[in-house]
Amino acid sequence: MTRLVKTLTIALPLLFAAACANPATDKPKAVTSEAAPAAPAPVAGEKYSITADNSKIEFVGSKVTGSHNGSFGKFSGAIDYLGQPEKSRVTITIDLDSLTADDPKLTAHLKTADFFDVAKYPQATFQSTEIKVGGDKGASHTITGNLQLHGVLNQ
Repeated sequence: MTRLVKTLTIALPLLFAAACANPATDKPKAVTSEAAPAAPAPVAGEKYSITADNSKIEFVGSKVTGSHNGSFGKFSGAIDYLGQPEKSRVTITIDLDSLTADDPKLTAHLKTADFFDVAKYPQATFQSTEIKVGGDKGASHTITGNLQLHGVLNQ
């Protein structure tokens, strides 16, 4: 694994809206790239949970002969909302053994020492250092930060 990506581009308002759901009164909401109905504005100084019930982590791995889709099913995190997305912080911890890909053989291979080595490095963490307005493919914000993966902290 020679190159680690440390920028996370997401539709941040959708993530905030999903994280703001009140589990006692609201049904879990999935975060998608489609427009979401208006949600109550987050309150400054609030902490919102990121869970598999209100978010998802997916990836596409590409190679010359094609691409594969995958995801992580177990993760947790938080948004420390400080009045504006650009002033806020995001942290996420991913259980790497929860990885699944569109091919069972690939799923098994990605968990080996050739890639994630989940036996030795069972989790990855991300902690934001900057949130900027705008991003690729219509994302509302780009989150840059520190990614710890495979025992390496990429700053």
